[in-house]
Amino acid sequence: MSSQPEVVVGEPKVRIDGRLKVTGKAPYAADHGHEHGIENMAYAAIVDATIGRGRITGIDTSTAEAHEGVLGVVSHENAPKLPYRENAGSNNLPGERIRVFQNDRVLFFGHPIAVVVAETLEAAQHGARLVEVTYDEESPTTELEDGTPDEPTNYSRGDVEAALADAPVRLDLTYNLSRNHHNPMEPHATIARWEDDKLTVWDKTQWVGDGTQVELAAVFGLAQDDVRVLSPYVGGAFGSGLRTWPNTVIAAVAAREVGRPVKLVLARRQMYFNTGFRPAYRYQLTVGADRDGRLLATDHVVRAETSSYETFSEAVLSAGQMKYSTPNVRQDYRTVPLDVNTPIWMRGPGAATGDHVIETAMDELAYEVGIDPIELRRRNEPTEDESSGLPFSTRRLLECYDVGAREFGWSRRNPEPASTRDGDWQVGIGMASALYHTAAAPARARVRLRIDGTALVESATSDMGPGTYTSMTQVAADALGLTLDDVDFRLGDSAMPATPPHGGSMTMASVGSAVQNGADKVRREAINLAVNDAASPLHGADADDIVVRRGRLHVRNDASRGETYRALMARNGRTRIQATGLFSPREEATKSAWAYGAVFAEVGVDAQLGLVRVRRMLGVYDAARIINPRLAESQALGGMVGGIGKALLEHTVTDHRDGRIVNANMADYLVPVNADVPDLKAIYLGGRDDYPDPIGVKGLGEVVICGVAPAIANAVFHATGRRVRDLPITIDSLL
Repeated sequence: MSSQPEVVVGEPKVRIDGRLKVTGKAPYAADHGHEHGIENMAYAAIVDATIGRGRITGIDTSTAEAHEGVLGVVSHENAPKLPYRENAGSNNLPGERIRVFQNDRVLFFGHPIAVVVAETLEAAQHGARLVEVTYDEESPTTELEDGTPDEPTNYSRGDVEAALADAPVRLDLTYNLSRNHHNPMEPHATIARWEDDKLTVWDKTQWVGDGTQVELAAVFGLAQDDVRVLSPYVGGAFGSGLRTWPNTVIAAVAAREVGRPVKLVLARRQMYFNTGFRPAYRYQLTVGADRDGRLLATDHVVRAETSSYETFSEAVLSAGQMKYSTPNVRQDYRTVPLDVNTPIWMRGPGAATGDHVIETAMDELAYEVGIDPIELRRRNEPTEDESSGLPFSTRRLLECYDVGAREFGWSRRNPEPASTRDGDWQVGIGMASALYHTAAAPARARVRLRIDGTALVESATSDMGPGTYTSMTQVAADALGLTLDDVDFRLGDSAMPATPPHGGSMTMASVGSAVQNGADKVRREAINLAVNDAASPLHGADADDIVVRRGRLHVRNDASRGETYRALMARNGRTRIQATGLFSPREEATKSAWAYGAVFAEVGVDAQLGLVRVRRMLGVYDAARIINPRLAESQALGGMVGGIGKALLEHTVTDHRDGRIVNANMADYLVPVNADVPDLKAIYLGGRDDYPDPIGVKGLGEVVICGVAPAIANAVFHATGRRVRDLPITIDSLL
């Protein structure tokens, strides 16, 4: 940790890019054009398969090609053969990724099978409708219960069979969680341009460098440096941008075939078939406990959908292994290959699913043994991570309970289910805890102090909404001793220093630590330059006693003795002082690091109609050091809104006859709107955790959605006395 005094870290600064976004001046992927050096651009539209499984027997493109403005149609019949080198990175999954237009196979309804390129978007879209395709159709398998599970991932400790047999209390529970789809405001879009054998793409992605750049190089057989990926702004992603989907490759193929830059924007409907989703789960949980509510054993049998061609899995088992003290645990987790497109990580990946099941089950156990739900959790609080035997770096979950219960008025709650009414509304209060592992990965950042005393900081990370531009600027400004206005932070370019993907709550810990490291190096070099410069007022001073404030170096206890960066550099003929900041996490863990939360919800359920309305919600979080409270609150409120959607609204409806997603639009796939989120509040405990990273953060983008859905489900039970174990909770389940 640097001894440099903090100036702006911890302050609720407004978003640096906020004005650009609200005025429409922030260029997202599809917004780039001639003003960004892209000339003579063409437009593309994808032709989707209209069967759920089979082979293409013919593609008639003649009518489309004759349509005015159409430049060409590319399909497996005329597409170039692509190298598709092996690429285990870039978040590719076990199996074989879709090879665009390389064969006649249809793997799922909506599989991209051709692309029409035209002078205008309208011509491309109409041309796509004119392409006629014939198929040798097969019957798809798209329902979780109909698939054949893969080999299991197993975990066990203790003797579960014996413990369950002897348990005074036993619950046998089954939860069904529906598929959830990403619906960011910005659709996935790519502009691709070739210059000889060099490819540039403007893309919606959460991983510009070692992600999209490396994958495109592998697909086209290029050197990594021959691909440049630009993604300065991302209009929401929540995991959908964590890998390179076929549409990005299709844009590059189309651009090379017509010899012009090509823009391809997915229609909202196409995003349901092309950019992943949170998979559906069937989660069977058997719980054994004593009459005092202490857990004796848990047995988990989990089934999750994946595609027929790739295996997607996520950390859904972690909560059941270490969240509560349990001497005997057994888990069987199997993916079920189906004729669907591949799932992908979605906000709170794995943890939001695992938390829902564990937290709903804990609520059921609390009522079964007649113990307050918070007290039950206290009785099962572990002293270490029982899955690894490691001590926790910090764990302030009990404090989250205390603060949340006090602020939410938990003690005023009548514990009897279906006991509280407000006119026609049954009122209930529920709670749940949340956790998400603290992740970090190697990251780099370039920090340059310029001759005018301002700084340029660059890193190939992304900003899909949490405020990366702002938070990184705050870290750099403090470390350099500058104001926010004097720091220019840039991101979203694969030519910049490499970073991990922008997801998994790892950006602040990883990239922020690299920014801190680079800025510390630059500041120290400037200080050393000053104390060794005979003409400097700081000559001969102890370097450790020099601080920098607002671009001026001075002795800590004598502000009159000092000079500015600008004067120091000018006198020494330096046009810049530059360093590359580095961060790498520990190679071997010695502690177990997690972010935690306690979520409280009050709901009203219309006794006649079964309508559920969230009346108020509070989240209390242990996420260690908070770089920007304003951004942190925004993240928490957004996570709560997402959790409301997961609990009450969001689910994908599939016609299992052909694999068609029936509600692949924003009218029928329901998400929360203003009327669904009346009173939300977030509290962060603050403090810091110096084990995971040198800047003391844990990450907070994922944990804030975990625990929301079970808190709502538990509140619905308290309101009605009816336990609903399926998500979303629909009207018919309460009537």
